[in-house]
Amino acid sequence: MARYRQIDMSPRLLPVDLQAQLVPGSFAHALHHLVDQLDLSAFDAYYRNDDSGAPAHAPAMLLKAVLLAYSQGMVSSRSIERACRDNVLFIALTGDAKPHFTTIADFVSRSREAIAAMFAQVLTLLDAEGLIGREMFAIDGVKLPSNASKHRSGTRAEFLAQAQKMERAATTMLERHQANDAGMAEDVLDAKATARIQRLTREAAKIRQWLAEHPDDRPGSRGKIRKSNRTDNDSAKLATDKGVIQGYCGVAVVDAKHQIIVEASAHGSGAEQELLLPVLDACADQCTATTLITADAGYHSEANLAALAEKHIDALIADNAMRQRDERFAGQDRHRTKPDPLHDKSRTPKKPRLFGRDDFIIAPDQSHAICPAGQRLYRNGKDCTIGGYAAIKFRGSPSTCQDCPLRAQCLRKPATTPSRQVAVLTRKAEATHSQRMRERIDSALGREQYSRRFATVEPVFGNLRANKRLNRFTLRGQAKVDGQWKLFALIYNIEKWANYRQAA
Repeated sequence: MARYRQIDMSPRLLPVDLQAQLVPGSFAHALHHLVDQLDLSAFDAYYRNDDSGAPAHAPAMLLKAVLLAYSQGMVSSRSIERACRDNVLFIALTGDAKPHFTTIADFVSRSREAIAAMFAQVLTLLDAEGLIGREMFAIDGVKLPSNASKHRSGTRAEFLAQAQKMERAATTMLERHQANDAGMAEDVLDAKATARIQRLTREAAKIRQWLAEHPDDRPGSRGKIRKSNRTDNDSAKLATDKGVIQGYCGVAVVDAKHQIIVEASAHGSGAEQELLLPVLDACADQCTATTLITADAGYHSEANLAALAEKHIDALIADNAMRQRDERFAGQDRHRTKPDPLHDKSRTPKKPRLFGRDDFIIAPDQSHAICPAGQRLYRNGKDCTIGGYAAIKFRGSPSTCQDCPLRAQCLRKPATTPSRQVAVLTRKAEATHSQRMRERIDSALGREQYSRRFATVEPVFGNLRANKRLNRFTLRGQAKVDGQWKLFALIYNIEKWANYRQAA
């Protein structure tokens, strides 16, 4: 029988060349050399130990440790501390500095402005390498939960009602407690009731203190009130395909040439329409006069398109009905809701044809119309716009339509609809910005240009969420979360730079 040497995995002391652990071509090697080339003086503003005090950990060392950890899915400051103490690669990158987890957490949470300055320096380096084409920028966002409780969200009125309810419950329990007779069993019950009364009173006091510190509700879009959150008031409730979360929307602007992130920002809002213009303003230095901006239907609104036209920004922004007009997606509905293979395959009866526009006779002066039953429909109000065309509406009298024998052939819902209405298109109305965008995006060139958006921006989020295991933000406050989102974008760009240099 063959004999083999035993593999001994017990701890031992070995001489290690730290520099040799940074293998050329690896992310750690690229990170080590790139960070040393950058101007990190923006981090110096936090320190006040020029003349006195202990020497601080170098920002370059902390930055390397954090970026390497984030690239491997380690976000917790305690896990980064353990890696800097036990992992040879982290020991080599940090020079065996062993920073404490509180130092790491404080560094990440307070360095937003310095991280943004470093992000801009990396973009300048990538631009010098020719990795930014500026032919097309694709904008999209990902909604991620944050370090906040969804159940602590509400308006100030809702919070006040919660506090009053807790106070009433505590008062009722206290009165009942005082009315009870003394006794062994009652003493045990009184101890539990006292603890609950104290808890309710304490929670109500916290809510009232929060209300005093936040005298106004958060303004939302279209004049509505956006729900506040007592854990992290900068976060928001966001609707996703997996339910409602409490978190932030991380927006990225990605260049089409090599998928470089040219702008990254986190926002406590689920309304993507209100994020388009601030994001474009933030990356205005990266755009040129010929840069095409593409975005999905979440960023589409007449106000946004009007603002883009006023600023002379070339953009392709889809609307909600774009795929319904595209013949390439004609069969998508049958794949969305496939029936049960054991369902009844008998032919369903077709619905009877309803009377259409051609079945109505319009008067020459357009003052009224005659329906198939011979009844008169009167002109209803002023001219309206339907699908970009000016139209005239005619409506029948409810009393006449109620007893009409052709009611089932005229109305889709004869049981609930009081009377029939018909519209006649007269002339094409003045094109709105949305109408012009629909015509452009439905053209052959528009479809070809917009089809590149998905392949530009979606792989970026797939990389960050799958490879970097970014599934939530761990900080609180918009400024801190924005800095953490920029760190992940920075990691992505550094990897692009490293891969490009290795291929070259």
